[in-house]
Amino acid sequence: MVSILCILLLGLLEGITEWLPVSSTGHLILLEDRLPLVMSSEFRDLFDVVIQLGAILAVLCLYREELDPFPKKGTDRSRTLRLWGCILVGVLPSAILGVLLDGWIFTHFFSPETVAIMLILWGVLFLLTELILKKRTPSVTSTEELTLGQSLLIGLWQVASLVPGTSRSGATVLGARLLGCSRECAARFSFFLAIPTMMGASLLKGIGFVMSGYRLSAEELLWLGAGTLTAFAVSMMTLRFLTDYVRRHGFSAFGIYRIALGILVLTDYFF
Repeated sequence: MVSILCILLLGLLEGITEWLPVSSTGHLILLEDRLPLVMSSEFRDLFDVVIQLGAILAVLCLYREELDPFPKKGTDRSRTLRLWGCILVGVLPSAILGVLLDGWIFTHFFSPETVAIMLILWGVLFLLTELILKKRTPSVTSTEELTLGQSLLIGLWQVASLVPGTSRSGATVLGARLLGCSRECAARFSFFLAIPTMMGASLLKGIGFVMSGYRLSAEELLWLGAGTLTAFAVSMMTLRFLTDYVRRHGFSAFGIYRIALGILVLTDYFF
């Protein structure tokens, strides 16, 4: 019972923090540091990636009409294909560097203190960005207006999220805002960039898991299913909330939260 409750808690955390600019990986590292689970390291690596698929399914469900490259007959699909072009271009930088640096980053940066420092650093950047752009009118208000060049630049910002505590959504939102995107447009494109990013990561982890020869037990299969379904359900609610919230309030609250959490972690870690 304790194990399944922990799994549901991880799914809940993934469904919330994957989309809010507060770092899902960072929160999972912090939770594991405080609540170590009795499971093999191989399964834990697989679990952290597979539950992300539940979060991705939520995006595909909520934005299926906008993302469907094969709409009903007679419907113009050029806009959808152009959007997918921007998404694929935007994901290239992190995909290439992620494959090359994955092991090195895991060895050197996956720690609570790194997470805390990045939470604070990017929290400050969010507050400064909101202050600087407060009175500026966005030049890009829809994902349909994004160019391939802008998409690539946003993708370069996403590279920063390879360091835990940064936040994939946070880095892409911040980059998009500085490039002139409205808050809603930045958040939505961040959602879309997650699709190939997380699916690619899941595929690589899955292949590595199969090649390792590890065999899942019945209990581990149950954990995977429960965690994935929880992440999906919570993501559906989080995506709706974030889109509406940032349209009216901006990202400053998330910056404050990041700074407060980072200070709390550092205080506890060093003292």
